[in-house]
Amino acid sequence: MTDNSTQIRVDAGRLWAGAAATALVAGLIAGVGILIARGIVHVDVLAPKGEGVWGNANTVTYALVSAAVALAATGLLHLLLLTTPRATVFFTWIMVLLTLIAVVLPLSLPVDLASRLTTGLINLAIGLAVTGILSSFAPGTVRIEPPHQQQRHVGPYDETVEWRGEQ
Repeated sequence: MTDNSTQIRVDAGRLWAGAAATALVAGLIAGVGILIARGIVHVDVLAPKGEGVWGNANTVTYALVSAAVALAATGLLHLLLLTTPRATVFFTWIMVLLTLIAVVLPLSLPVDLASRLTTGLINLAIGLAVTGILSSFAPGTVRIEPPHQQQRHVGPYDETVEWRGEQ
């Protein structure tokens, strides 16, 4: 627990560099997931199979949205690191619940079961990767600085001397 004068510093450069790497991982997971679904399992994800194994622009969109989600998650984490105690605990819970929504949402769509399950699994992999990676390196970007020590007047106390701020 910290008092009001303790400063929490987040090394934003390191945090956001890790965010960029996490965004790349999230985008790659989306791409690999779609490649496996369409090329190996032969299940439609996002676009019709007629577009080929790599699909159409929707595949790129899925990967870019996955990367954007990783960056948005980093923004949330940055805010939590600056404002809450045990930020990674809150971040993990929020991300697990958001990942659960991303998994359940495709299951409610009126498409075949294989497509729903595959999309849900891809979303699960992306959500768990983003949550795990960000939660694991975030504590290393935080420094807690002790309160600044007030300089005390050294010497005999004389209340008749007027304080001018300089001596």
